[in-house]
Amino acid sequence: MDSANWSDQPAPHYLAPAVARSAKIVVAGAFGVGKTTFVGSVSEVTPLRMEEPITEASVGVDDLRGTPHKTTTTVAMDFGRIHLLGDRLVLYLFGTPGQTRFRPLWEGLTEGALGAVVLVDTRDLDGCHEVLSLLEEQQTPYAVVINVFPDAPRYPLHEIRQALALDPGTPLTECDARDRRSCVHALITLIEFLTTRHTPASLVEPRT
Repeated sequence: MDSANWSDQPAPHYLAPAVARSAKIVVAGAFGVGKTTFVGSVSEVTPLRMEEPITEASVGVDDLRGTPHKTTTTVAMDFGRIHLLGDRLVLYLFGTPGQTRFRPLWEGLTEGALGAVVLVDTRDLDGCHEVLSLLEEQQTPYAVVINVFPDAPRYPLHEIRQALALDPGTPLTECDARDRRSCVHALITLIEFLTTRHTPASLVEPRT
């Protein structure tokens, strides 16, 4: 699947006539890792964002060291949509809140998801462990994507795989959550992984 044929094309506002199937994909990760930015970068429609200003109540609770200019936080979800496979497949993207106190929302948002993109910041690799544990408990397949922040340290992917104790088959790649093309590549990596776990007919539910 090559994103070069369509990732720069004008984004449709409505479902393309060719759409035959759809899938729910969760975009998860720790607080401040770039989930809202990722969904906004790839969504063909204006993303739905449920955010609130960060207040003094977050002091000592939410770690802002990596994102000192962050002024809002997702409190329910982000939602976006993108077409793939020559418009035959549409993905509905659900971004989760990052804080662990929203775990009940994580559980609700991941229910029924075909798979998940787990964004990771190398400045806080431990921050994704609870999300990964939840997905494994729910048997939701996922791809891990390193969001490359300008001031974050870079490590070889095999070292990150080892640090996160990922299974050998779990996709691990990098992206810049601000850049649509690299985010699309991350989604394609997940979809290609999912096709190895499902027959083509059962990959996603037919459109009704």
